[in-house]
Amino acid sequence: MKKLFTAFVLIVVIQLSVSINYGVCQWEQCEGPYGGTVNALAVSGNTICAGTNKNYYNASVVYLSTNNGQSWTQTGLNDLYVLSISISMNNIFAGTLSSGVFLSTNNGENWIQTELNGGTVYSIAISGNNIFAGIWGSGVRLSTNNGQTWTQTALNNQNVYSITIGGNDIFAGTGDGVFHSSNNGQSWTQTGLNSQAVASLAISGNNIFAGTYYGVYFSTNNGQNWTQTALNNQDVRSLALSGNNIFAGTTGGGIYLSTNNGQNWTQTALNNTGVNSIAVKQNIVIAGTSENGVFISSNNGLTFKNTGLNSQVVYSLSQIGNNIFAGASTVGAWSSTNFGLNWSRVGLNGKSVLSMTAIENNIFAGIDNIPLYTGGIRHSTNYGQNWSQVNFITYSVGALAVKENYIFAGTDGSIGVLFSTNLGQNWVQTNLSNKGIYCFALSGNNLFAGSGGSGVYLSIDNGQNWTQTTLNNRSVWSFAISGSKIFAGTYENGVYLSTDNGTSWTQTALNNLTVTSLAVSEDKIFAGTFDYFNNTGIFFSTNNGQSWVQKNERFKYIPSVRSLLIVNDYIFAGTYGYSVWRRPLSDFTGIQSISTEIPTAYSLGQNYPNPFNAGTAIRFEVMRSPTGAFGDVYVKECQEKNSIPVTIVNTPF
Repeated sequence: MKKLFTAFVLIVVIQLSVSINYGVCQWEQCEGPYGGTVNALAVSGNTICAGTNKNYYNASVVYLSTNNGQSWTQTGLNDLYVLSISISMNNIFAGTLSSGVFLSTNNGENWIQTELNGGTVYSIAISGNNIFAGIWGSGVRLSTNNGQTWTQTALNNQNVYSITIGGNDIFAGTGDGVFHSSNNGQSWTQTGLNSQAVASLAISGNNIFAGTYYGVYFSTNNGQNWTQTALNNQDVRSLALSGNNIFAGTTGGGIYLSTNNGQNWTQTALNNTGVNSIAVKQNIVIAGTSENGVFISSNNGLTFKNTGLNSQVVYSLSQIGNNIFAGASTVGAWSSTNFGLNWSRVGLNGKSVLSMTAIENNIFAGIDNIPLYTGGIRHSTNYGQNWSQVNFITYSVGALAVKENYIFAGTDGSIGVLFSTNLGQNWVQTNLSNKGIYCFALSGNNLFAGSGGSGVYLSIDNGQNWTQTTLNNRSVWSFAISGSKIFAGTYENGVYLSTDNGTSWTQTALNNLTVTSLAVSEDKIFAGTFDYFNNTGIFFSTNNGQSWVQKNERFKYIPSVRSLLIVNDYIFAGTYGYSVWRRPLSDFTGIQSISTEIPTAYSLGQNYPNPFNAGTAIRFEVMRSPTGAFGDVYVKECQEKNSIPVTIVNTPF
């Protein structure tokens, strides 16, 4: 009887798992904002691999495209900096910062760390069965068995930035120029280019090109002699050859093209960004840039198109009518007019937009003060087509709010809170100074300011005077207001709730995470979080924070979330390193938490009524390894047509 009972439970579990349809209950990534720092590119057939930086809160590293960059898929290699990539047949090799070389044999789905499991690998080159890895401080290593074992070559005490192979000749670009080997690295000879750091190399027949901090050098005799080309005033980090075309990627001037072995160079259409890597596929030129993602040209650089690599840090979101604005890290402001499906850049290139707010046709953007003296506020009256700097000191502006004719700005450092009543032409400093201000919230005549380390302040006279509330010993990063309820997201202490204008505060059940963003829709409260070690994504509550449900369906890697915005029955999430995602609000209904205990055994509750009929409800519990942030157990009540209604107790989906 006991065996029959257990079998019945398992059958119910299996049937339930099959019948639930999650097709629409999930997050979808918007097509932008585009960007990300791409250190390395490799092409094989229709496959393009892009190796990116690990952002401060980002675990996305290697992306793969099979349609010329129209769309990208995150691979399984994460939480690393990828500095080099090379492809041989079905093998993808990735060189990383301080973690050696990783190998994938299934298009990036899975990766294994090779025996070379330490060291910073700036370059990988493959010739037949020989795989060469250029390592910071350790020269060149060789593997002849797909990375199972590695042997140190005779070049063993150099910082190696680049490797290229032509026939039996191997060239290594180092901090002390170019070295040459013709016997698989058993011996190396320093070439005539011996006083330059060589970041990139390319070879075609007898022609060798070397990219240095001072332009491109050229040799026709295996490096015995070198001639500096006409491109002699650029820091060249990448080179690629295609027929008679030589493409050189520079740190700030984009890509240059030469068709006559470097005697003359022409700047291509990609001319205002740093280019870390270049790959050529037939007549297609692919460029990996600093911060701006991947660009592709099919006409030798006359025009370039930004591909859909979505690996941006999105700090801020705002709205004017049907226009949604996103402020991103170093790639400025972006706009979508179709509720996040597509995005276009709307200026502030090179700026990190920390905060945004809008009123009527005026949009204000708070800028990070990196580089120094470039912060402050920018103002646009035409949906971001043009921006002007307001009369404002150049500090980082992490918080903005608008109330009637008042604009409030929260800064870091000694300035604190300022306000303007004439669209930013003039500013008045309030008495809330010497505080870093991270967020604002407005409720009637009440203006709340969240500070770093000092909690929440309240002003009832448009910022002229401030009172510290009882939430006074926390760093407050985000606010949301619903009627008389004020929610405050804090650093490492979760969400607090006040129902009396900040006179008293109660910590909610979300109590040990950093909450960077909050949003409210009717009885729904959303919390965007980050954790330094385990990304925890988005939480959701319908009972004022008494309980929370983690809602991260379809995120391949659960992101850290910097900003939330609710528009047109969608919730939008700006993430660290994964750009913008959206999800219908209709997905967040009928969900409640009814247990915080993890089942320790299979059990089936008594059905009611007994015997069964069409309205019978069955409660059962199953064991499952926790996949959520803390192993919390949640409940989702699922009812399918013509099936028995069932309540499942489980970890987050």
